[in-house]
Amino acid sequence: MATRRHVLKAAIAGGTMLLPAWLASSRAMAAAMGRSLDPTTIDKYVTELTIPPVMPRVAQDGRRPLDHYTIGVRQFRQQILPPGSPATTVWGYGSTRHPGTFHSPAFTIEADFDRAVRVEWVNQLVDRRGHHLPHLLPVDPTLHWANPPGGIAGRDSRPTFTSTPGPYPGPVPLVTHLHGGHNAEESDGYPEAWYLPQASDTPGEYARVGSFYEEFREKFAEEFGARWSPGSAVFQYANRDRAATFWFHDHALGITRLNVYAGLAGFYLLRGGPADLPQGVLPGPAPGPGDPPGKRYYEIPVVIQDRSFNGDGSLFYPSSRAFFDGFEGPYVPGSDISPIWVPEFMGDTMVTNGSTWPVLPVEPRRYRLRLLNGCNARFLILKIVTDPLAARPVPPALPFWQIGSEGGFLPAPVRRDELLVAPAERADVVVDFTSVPVGTELYLINEGPDRAFGGGSAGTDFTPADPSTTGQVMKFTVRPLASPDTSVPPEHLTLPPLAPLGPATRTRLVGLVEEDSAVLPGTGPRAVMLATLDERGTPVPAGWGDPVTENPALGTTEIWEIHNATKDAHPIHVHEVQFQIVDRQEAGHDARPPEPWENGFKDTVIAYPRAVTRIKMTFGQAGRYVWHCHMLDHEDNEMMRPYRVTST
Repeated sequence: MATRRHVLKAAIAGGTMLLPAWLASSRAMAAAMGRSLDPTTIDKYVTELTIPPVMPRVAQDGRRPLDHYTIGVRQFRQQILPPGSPATTVWGYGSTRHPGTFHSPAFTIEADFDRAVRVEWVNQLVDRRGHHLPHLLPVDPTLHWANPPGGIAGRDSRPTFTSTPGPYPGPVPLVTHLHGGHNAEESDGYPEAWYLPQASDTPGEYARVGSFYEEFREKFAEEFGARWSPGSAVFQYANRDRAATFWFHDHALGITRLNVYAGLAGFYLLRGGPADLPQGVLPGPAPGPGDPPGKRYYEIPVVIQDRSFNGDGSLFYPSSRAFFDGFEGPYVPGSDISPIWVPEFMGDTMVTNGSTWPVLPVEPRRYRLRLLNGCNARFLILKIVTDPLAARPVPPALPFWQIGSEGGFLPAPVRRDELLVAPAERADVVVDFTSVPVGTELYLINEGPDRAFGGGSAGTDFTPADPSTTGQVMKFTVRPLASPDTSVPPEHLTLPPLAPLGPATRTRLVGLVEEDSAVLPGTGPRAVMLATLDERGTPVPAGWGDPVTENPALGTTEIWEIHNATKDAHPIHVHEVQFQIVDRQEAGHDARPPEPWENGFKDTVIAYPRAVTRIKMTFGQAGRYVWHCHMLDHEDNEMMRPYRVTST
């Protein structure tokens, strides 16, 4: 059977076509189909790493513990490529009252334990005339997606076409999700609670909001007395979680991959409470409000993304399924293969905090780095080395001391020579440069693959990323010490206690599967899906629009057994909860416990191929939520399901 792991032998109207070998190269394909900028021509380590400042508040409520923000999404140009190269048109979040704050990634929202944050999220994707801005990237309208042209009756559906459509050109739906937060349903960024901008040229027959927008708007007004304005939504976050590294990003149905790739992501750092450490124990400071220019920071959030660019500086993203596997049709009406969606897209250029291959000057002291894999589909294996072009795998020059994951601090620090980080996972680490001589240059590299990750080790089980491009991330240059480092060495840290979850009252069997075309034998995948398992252990796939099958009761603790029947690892994210990994088990083998760095609370777990991954979670808030693969190409084509926490 032909698969996406090989040159596709595709059924084409009138015969069968075997693609030439050169077409299997994504770089050659990009050049042939989209004028992609050759990443080897981009200068490295000429731009200093941007450290995201703090997002300005609109107000602080003096009557109650509540911070107010008004955050918009706008289109603007940003210098992502090195100086002298063209700027890139992107989307980003920013304070609507502070135009200079719009950036990708966004400025950081700083939150305090038990002090609520209320954000008005505004879709401002309009031009100066008030007309809608079309998407920067090709939107596939044949997926199950927000579908504004469908009107009220056809929104949030997979529309029917009689011929292959082009990309959707209309106003863009948005809704923001706080990833990691224990959010009420109306503030979670539910994929069908999207809304269009207030554009003057939106066709009258278009749906302007998603299927759950009105319900959540009324629920929010009833609970908080605040109204949502057209083109916006107001969400409130209670911030009663453990101190942790959260992030926010778009989550609109069937279009998340494109909206995030266009720039919609930012950090949300929750501090304080019983699960945090006193100030001064860890390296700091981090950016704060009102900081003077040039202030030095020793706690730095770092988001790593992969992107591709055209020669004019614009973002490149495939406009045809053919980019992925050479399949050139038939599409609609001759098959069920979507014409634009690609199962996985990985950029050929690494972007860190909004710049290609930046450099960070460091002192011979300890640094706290809050690392986020913000890639759409790429797994990262990070390592600090002396030679970025050395033969892989490269011996590490410095270790990471991991102190936290998605749900806050680990039980104890874990020394790691390399960090495997799946899309959406976070690793809170301390890197100790104390013994590194001034003038030394070190490099953060990536030894993960330039394709879907299936587990294993670089150089043994898969070919590592291209050392000249996607195998490099950023550079550290050691400069003289500016002030004494009084933080505690990571190996001597005592981290806040972590209470295990109680016993589970139910175990659910769920699955991960790929679905090939039902029309063209051997062609696929058509979609990637979640499933339940029947009494024989056979996966029963279900799409986004199928009835809810996971409906835990409020306050209960469950174990979910995730059976991965695919050949790839998938980062599985469950909204509303922080879970604990119980174990993993391959067929014919004993179950093995989670890795030491997985012993804390998490919201995203790597489900390895041909294996069972068990996670335990307590459902503490009633409402409608989702669970999904955080490879965004998968999420956008059926690998996401609603689940409902019931109060009765």
